[in-house]
Amino acid sequence: MQIPAYSTAARTFSSALIVDDHPLFCDALSMTLQAVSGIRKVDTESRLEDALEYLASRGKPDLIILDLNLPDVDGLEGVVRMRNAAKAPVIVVSSLTDSRVISGVVSAGASGFVPKHSQRDVFRIAVETVAQGEVFVPDGYQKVAREDAEGPAVDDAIERLSALTNQQARILQLVCEGKLNKQIAYDLSIAETTVKAHVTAIMRKLGVQSRTQAVLIAKKTSFSSFLSE
Repeated sequence: MQIPAYSTAARTFSSALIVDDHPLFCDALSMTLQAVSGIRKVDTESRLEDALEYLASRGKPDLIILDLNLPDVDGLEGVVRMRNAAKAPVIVVSSLTDSRVISGVVSAGASGFVPKHSQRDVFRIAVETVAQGEVFVPDGYQKVAREDAEGPAVDDAIERLSALTNQQARILQLVCEGKLNKQIAYDLSIAETTVKAHVTAIMRKLGVQSRTQAVLIAKKTSFSSFLSE
């Protein structure tokens, strides 16, 4: 697994970005963070792409709080892309508390996982733990590793996906939706030749020979894949 692109030394958080599509939860979590930590500036976004645009245009917060269930992302891809773009710790919050989900989240590079139903003190401890450069997981969590006979394991798939740029990850997402290069070029307002170049680079980074194989690797990080057992 790649080393995080940010320092894991003890640090102080003064700003955070919450990425969640439930406004009431965002409001409640914003108040919680301000009450239990030194975080004073909290912004929110409801979609992964909007959060990535926020990071590109408005600067990078000290901490990312990321929901796994967003309208425009399925599974662990959001964790990988946010971690790569933010260069800051990512704490995942989710109502999916299966140990397989938590293991996948940690493997994808998240610095912590907090169940959405957690009490305020749990969020406080999570922020303090991550601020010390450690990984926070909830009580009762047991690490789970999954191997299968149909290609790379989930951890390996996550590591391969981590090598993609955000633009390449976005294009791979559209490939997974079954879109052709021409359609992807239209959606992203780029030249079709640029899409072709990106697809070639994606396959090279993933170590595959076809779009179908690339899709299979991406699908290994979806909830439907690693919760199906």
